[in-house]
Amino acid sequence: MCLHLLTAQPRTRAELKKALLRKAIPDEVAEQVLGRLDDVGLIDDKAFADMWVRSRHTYQGMGRRALSVELRRRGVDNETVAEAVAAVDSDAEEERARQLVRKRLPSMSSADQPTKIRRLVGMLARKGYTQGLAYRVVKDELNNLGEETDLLDDV
Repeated sequence: MCLHLLTAQPRTRAELKKALLRKAIPDEVAEQVLGRLDDVGLIDDKAFADMWVRSRHTYQGMGRRALSVELRRRGVDNETVAEAVAAVDSDAEEERARQLVRKRLPSMSSADQPTKIRRLVGMLARKGYTQGLAYRVVKDELNNLGEETDLLDDV
């Protein structure tokens, strides 16, 4: 059962244990199976977390905060989460936020300034970017387009 789950996609130890317990596999048997899979290298939460962070940051544009939440939800321990998320430095996170805003701006040409700001900051917040970073990036990108950012001057 675990091998079947692992062929579909990488999984954490916690996800596999939950799947085994759902099938009424006794806890001690589940631990033996997971221990064996761990010994042969089929379960590696650190490698999973590193791959997850790299993939979700690059392709989904997720910020460090959202990545941490996702990994914890998948059963990765806090220390491993912290190490994996540390791979995304502040500069890379800011650049990815800028790319997301630049990609979204052309489709918002008819919206007024408060609407653009609200939508762009909201998008970045949902992707796990901090409020300060979101406002700074939106302000800079709107300024680069020559738009007024007087609503953001007090933020």
